Amino acid sequence: MALDLSALGAYTRQSIQPLLTSAIFGSKMQEMIMRSGIVLTGVKSAESIPIIDTDAVFLAQSCSFDPSGTTSLTQRTVTVGKIKVEEKLCINDLEAYFTQEALRAGSTYEDFTSSQFETAYLNRKNERIANQLETAIWQGDTSSSSLNLKRFDGLIKLIDAGSPIDANTSTYAGSTISQITSSNVLTVVKAVKNAIPAALKGMKDVTIFCGYDVYDMYVDAGVAANYFHYDFNDKSNYGGLMVPGTGIRLEATHGLNGTGDLYATRLGNVCMAVDAEGEERDYRFWYSQDNDDVRFRAKFKAGVNVAFTNECVKFKSTI
Repeated sequence: MALDLSALGAYTRQSIQPLLTSAIFGSKMQEMIMRSGIVLTGVKSAESIPIIDTDAVFLAQSCSFDPSGTTSLTQRTVTVGKIKVEEKLCINDLEAYFTQEALRAGSTYEDFTSSQFETAYLNRKNERIANQLETAIWQGDTSSSSLNLKRFDGLIKLIDAGSPIDANTSTYAGSTISQITSSNVLTVVKAVKNAIPAALKGMKDVTIFCGYDVYDMYVDAGVAANYFHYDFNDKSNYGGLMVPGTGIRLEATHGLNGTGDLYATRLGNVCMAVDAEGEERDYRFWYSQDNDDVRFRAKFKAGVNVAFTNECVKFKSTI
């Protein structure tokens, strides 16, 4: 809730230009859903995903009308979390450190929000929000003790509570695998691929999701196995790989880091609900004359779900 300057040494004159932000991942999963999934906008609290299903019964031709078959309408609900991020900064605290180079002459800083520090600060804050959102999309749980995970339920909880296909069984993996290692990771990904319902295979948006830790292990294992006739070279810098012999993509997501879990579904089955697209980047940063400080506020709503849990595959393990 305030500036932490304990890591800065005594002031030595230097340029503010090197005040660069370190690399923090963005919400890759959010971008993928927005691009290829179901997007509900204008959601203030909760909204239903309308689901229609029908069959087609082939009958012999005749001179009569013989209706058959059933069409069903169901729904699943996406509940959004109402989230805000707020911080206040006492700009006077910057005067004793090299950050004073970002301050204009004088003892009042009404125009601070047009400084170079502002650009670095807002870029970093936006990346942090994307960071936390990426994790929450997968690991969110309204019963969690974590402030960043308890705002809405994530895909892990929602899929597991439904009827996904369990790939961590002898049917697909040969035996139950409790921990993913370099010696079994190829088997794990293959098991998830084989467990994908036949009706989904051939759909271009079917994707297997894993953490970057599992992804790295998978690439290393593929290279070590000398599968020269398959391509384990990710030329797109973690932009995904095709599972050998298929057109199914393996995508790394930071939301599954450290879990040892993999999930597969088609992107068109995944839904994200927001009040307004990009609202998490619609922030305010202003100088408060009444309080003589600079304040940041971002408010947004977000929630996820899947339309059909039986079109999802799960592989639960550790790493």
